[in-house]
Amino acid sequence: MTLKTVSYKPGEVPHISLEELERLKKLENQSDDEIDTSDIPELTDAQLLQIKEGILFRPVKKQVTVRLDVDVLAWLKAGGKGYQTRMNKILRRAMQTYTWDEIKELHSLEVDLE
Repeated sequence: MTLKTVSYKPGEVPHISLEELERLKKLENQSDDEIDTSDIPELTDAQLLQIKEGILFRPVKKQVTVRLDVDVLAWLKAGGKGYQTRMNKILRRAMQTYTWDEIKELHSLEVDLE
């Protein structure tokens, strides 16, 4: 079987026939167990080791306003261009490392010092 890439410009997309529509509906309702994957080769251990998790995944970003201590902002900017990305990575690592109880305990220690 030879595969051919087909591309269409807007307004040139052909209509789907009833037979094709029925076939697509049937595939949509098919469970994962019913899909024939026998023609897909298994990944080797070497290939699995080369997989980089989340390489194509990009979390949705949301613009926010944040108030930081001047010295904290200076420290972030001292690392050069990309301080906002750096700040996001630092916060992500904290999110993955600490539980909310640990964060609350750190905050209570900070309040006690004041």
